[in-house]
Amino acid sequence: MAELAGSDVLDPDWVPPVIDTSVAHPARMYDYYLGGKDNYAADREAAEKVLAVLPEARAMALANRAFLGRAVRYLARAGVRQFLDIGTGIPGPGSTSETAHEVAPDAHIVYVDNDPIVLTHARALLAADSPGLTTVVQADLRQPDDILSHPKVREVIDFDRPVAVLLVAVLHFIRPEDEPAVIVERLKQNLAPGSYLVVSHGTGDFDPRRSEAAVRGYDKATAPFVVRDLKEVSGFFDGLDLVEPGVVQLPWWRPDGDVPEGSERIWLYAGIGRKTGS
Repeated sequence: MAELAGSDVLDPDWVPPVIDTSVAHPARMYDYYLGGKDNYAADREAAEKVLAVLPEARAMALANRAFLGRAVRYLARAGVRQFLDIGTGIPGPGSTSETAHEVAPDAHIVYVDNDPIVLTHARALLAADSPGLTTVVQADLRQPDDILSHPKVREVIDFDRPVAVLLVAVLHFIRPEDEPAVIVERLKQNLAPGSYLVVSHGTGDFDPRRSEAAVRGYDKATAPFVVRDLKEVSGFFDGLDLVEPGVVQLPWWRPDGDVPEGSERIWLYAGIGRKTGS
């Protein structure tokens, strides 16, 4: 498992893993929706198939990035100084570390992703960040124990103190047979009281027919897109105290101002839960 940390950045002789650019990857498709340049023909082709049936997909990606910013600012202002961002995707403006450090310059962040392209962008991410405060680890959400026990994660995150676990737009890439609820429960079990769980997740609740058609755009990607209903998404927070307003359609989670026109077509749920007790 490849990793890099804080001031180490990357070994100068490190060679990035081979990246298969012939197969669409959800992280690179997301980058395309956001207007980024870190994507390839296969990613753009798959993304355009989604946009053909769901033009709102680009607005959904932008709204999700805005939610990430609101969530991280809320947590940093609440005193959280440790962030474990799993499935972070390709670093870009408004990242967890950038946002957290605007509020709390001493915050520690660990990014976790299973896509090797994340490592190829890690130099720029860490060079622009505060040395020693940000770590990037290649690992897979489907193996939470590998994340929790990873030595580089343990160097940065003290699990005896509150930590925010961010699962932003990543659980909908976990197949039912991989038991996403079990994965999330395993992560929650290892959190100290005062910790938080952040989730955003795609849903088919609002237009099942169009959602199903859009999901097919991921059929040839490295991971499927699995929509879940409100009950399923809310279930990820079982045992936690939900932060107001609870699990809601994403634009309505503590908006900075008026909810933008057309937000009813942002088909993602979002919420934050806090762990209490001993």
